[in-house]
This record gives sequence, C-alpha cells and structure tokens, in this order.
Amino acid sequence: MQTNKSFVDRIDWSLAFLLFLFFIVSLIAISSAQTSGQYLTNFVPKQGLFYIISIAMIGVLMYFEPEQYKKMAYYLYGAGILLLLLLMLAPDGPGQIGRPINGAKAWFHTPFVNIQPAEFMKTFYILGLAKMISSHHEKFALKTTKTDLWLLGKIGILLMIPLAFILQQPDMGTALVFIAITLAIIVVAGISWKIILPSFGSVALLGGSLLWMALYMQDFLSNTLGIGQYAFARIYTWLDPYAYADGEGYNLIAALNAIGSGEVFGKGYQGREVYVPENHTDFIFTVISEDFGFIGASAVIILFFMLIYHLTKITLQLKDIFSTYVCAGIIAMITFHVFQNIGMTIQLLPITGIPLPFISYGGSSLIGNMLAIGIVFSMKFHHKTYMFGNDKEDQ
Repeated sequence: MQTNKSFVDRIDWSLAFLLFLFFIVSLIAISSAQTSGQYLTNFVPKQGLFYIISIAMIGVLMYFEPEQYKKMAYYLYGAGILLLLLLMLAPDGPGQIGRPINGAKAWFHTPFVNIQPAEFMKTFYILGLAKMISSHHEKFALKTTKTDLWLLGKIGILLMIPLAFILQQPDMGTALVFIAITLAIIVVAGISWKIILPSFGSVALLGGSLLWMALYMQDFLSNTLGIGQYAFARIYTWLDPYAYADGEGYNLIAALNAIGSGEVFGKGYQGREVYVPENHTDFIFTVISEDFGFIGASAVIILFFMLIYHLTKITLQLKDIFSTYVCAGIIAMITFHVFQNIGMTIQLLPITGIPLPFISYGGSSLIGNMLAIGIVFSMKFHHKTYMFGNDKEDQ
C-alpha cells in the first residue's frame, strides 16, 4: 500500500544536512591546506565537483529498492573483484595506467582523475556480505553450531578474495577496513557467541603475535609471509617517531606539532605555520586542528558522532534483515575510517593511507563513501514507504 507522504517528505533531510556540513568543512579545510605550497593545483573546485557528482549519484541510488540491491549484490561484488584484477594486470611502468604511487599500485591513472577500485569495492563487499548472510539465515532457519561455523567459513571466503588483491598492491590500511567491516557484521549476524568469542580471541592473538614479530622477527615475516619493509617502518615510526625524524617519522612528528600548536582556539583560517605533507588528503585533520584548535577539532569529531548516531538510528528502524546488515557494514566502514585517520595523526595508531571520510580530498574516496550513503538514503526512503503503507491510517 502506498504512503500519502510526498517524495520530498520521504527524503532523510537530517542526513542530507549532515552531508552539507561535511561539504562546508571539506572545502574550508582543503582551501586552507592549499597554502602549504606542496601542490600548485587548486583542489577546491575539484572537490566541489566530486560532491556534485556524488549528489547526482545519490539521486539515482534512491530510485532502487533494497530488494533490487539484494539482487544486484553478487554482480556488484564480482564487478569490484574484476576491477581489482584488471588493476593488478595493468601496466605499471612510468606514465602507465597502473603506475604505483608511494609504492602502492592502487589506482587507475586517467587524464581526468585517478580511480581507486578498492574504495568502491568496500561498498560492493558490504552488499555481497549482507546478501550472503541474509540468504544463509533464510535457508537455515534453525541455527546450530554447524550452520554457524558454515556461515563463518563463507564469510571468510568472501573476505579473502578482495583482501588478497588489496594486500598485493600493497595497501594495508584498506585491508584493515575490510577486516573491520567483516568483524562488525559478524557481531550482528546472529552467530553464537560461543563461536564468536574464540574466533575474535584468535584474531587478537594473531594480531598481537604479528606485532611482536614485526619488532623482533622481521626476517621471518619477510621471508615467510612476504611482508615488505614499508610495513615494519610504519610500526617503528609509530612507536618511536623521533628516532626516525629525518625519514619515516617526519610526517607523524609534523602532524603532532601541527595539532599541538593549534592549542584551544587555533591560529585562524589559513594561519598554519607547520608544514605537513599531504595535508589536503590523509592529514587533513592536522589542518583543522592547527587552524581551529581543540574547539574546531572537537566540532568535527562531534559531527562524525552525529553522523554515526543517525546511521545507527536508521539501522535500528529497518525491518529487512538485508538492509540491516548493509547499514551495519557502512557504519563500521565509516567509524573505522574516522578512528584510524584521526588516531594516526595523534600517534594512537600507526600511519596508514586512509583518508578522513567526506573531508579529505579525493574523488574515489568521496564518491565511494557517498555510494554507501546513497544506499542508506535509498533504504530509509523505501523503508518509510513500506512502514506508512502498512500503517492503519493509510488503510
């Protein structure tokens, strides 16, 4: 039964307003970062264009209903894997379409924009994972230890395929995002805690063991697992950046100095004095902190909290299990991005090439995140149609 609400009334305007605030913050931060002089290109118009493209994309995404996304999920997952495969096979010499940046072969280079397939694969993976879990529960209505283990195994297979491509690039930061998404969806997937707790404990033990070996058994990790020296350098500089101040530790020290020098109220718009490389992308939080101080940095963190809180409210309202898993995965993706990006600038976590969602400059990152948000818009839009359509007032 159709709702008597108009098209405009069914749009989530609160979410749209939050995105508008991110748009303003992004343009202000990127325009301030331009004064560092690292690049001659003006990134503000490009970021504005990416936002316009993203808004148009959201309008298209809202047309599709959750059931249609469920039908397309495996096809989109397969398309994402195909893009990662083509990237791996792309020529990577100087000037070639697959040439590495900072040692990572993660982008298709075109005359107009660099495209990072992994940014889109995140959302495609969430859709594929949500469909696989929801279909599993439909098939096995009666849960047992055997069915839960079978589900966990299928989740592992679905994860390992994109993870293998991304680690081959190598891009450890993006790989961690996929793992975070998986762990979050596992928690809400209804798997018995008798299985989840030992599994998570094993993952934590493995992570701790790898960290210990990175400090004391580097040769073993390099020869056995093929882990490159860049990964070890990230760990060393995280633990003691001042010991590598002239090399790998320079970025972290500069970030800490920039954030600390902002103090409470900051130095004002474009008032920065500390040079931080790549401050318009991965280190955009240092620009906000130095220009607007603790107050400005806290306001941005609160804005992210409001976004995650709003997405959580939407997730709790949804009745369709597929939509619930999708939204849970998107929340995990954005939350991990924010935690990792801000955490690396304050030495809470090792530095990885993860941008700050909706604020850092980057077409693939912004459009990839907007792709996920567009799906949330769609699910909320069509959920309200379903909900009011079954309301007694509409009968």
